Amino acid sequence: MKRRTLSLVLAALALAVAVPVAVAATQDMMLPVTVDGMHPAKEAKTNIGKVVTTPTKLGLYYWDVEKKAGGKIRCKGTCLTQWPPVYVKGPVAKHVNGVMATFGTVKRGARLQLTVNGLPAYVYQGDKAGVVKCDGVDGWHAVRPMGG
Repeated sequence: MKRRTLSLVLAALALAVAVPVAVAATQDMMLPVTVDGMHPAKEAKTNIGKVVTTPTKLGLYYWDVEKKAGGKIRCKGTCLTQWPPVYVKGPVAKHVNGVMATFGTVKRGARLQLTVNGLPAYVYQGDKAGVVKCDGVDGWHAVRPMGG
């Protein structure tokens, strides 16, 4: 009986330690971003100048590999851990007031991914609002406003 009680106490203690760690890890991981289709982006000033961002000021990125592939999706599997796609709900306005870019969508599985200037849009998992960390890194580029 003592052994069983000790096992239960140890199991409860392990669970009490593990649950907060798991919750913290989940909160730190960036999930794919979903934005309202009619207002998918805006121009915002960031640490690298003006870029096209999500409404919450996360910088949008495109990848040279997809640009060379004519806008076809190539970021799959482990790529999506670092570069979550920007999904949209509903129709996307081709042009958004105050943003010099052309928006659209591309089908990714059962969802629609935002495109900017014909290229699939992503965010970088390590960025924060107004801070763009990976412009020009490994073929990834922050989306600059056309003419900007």
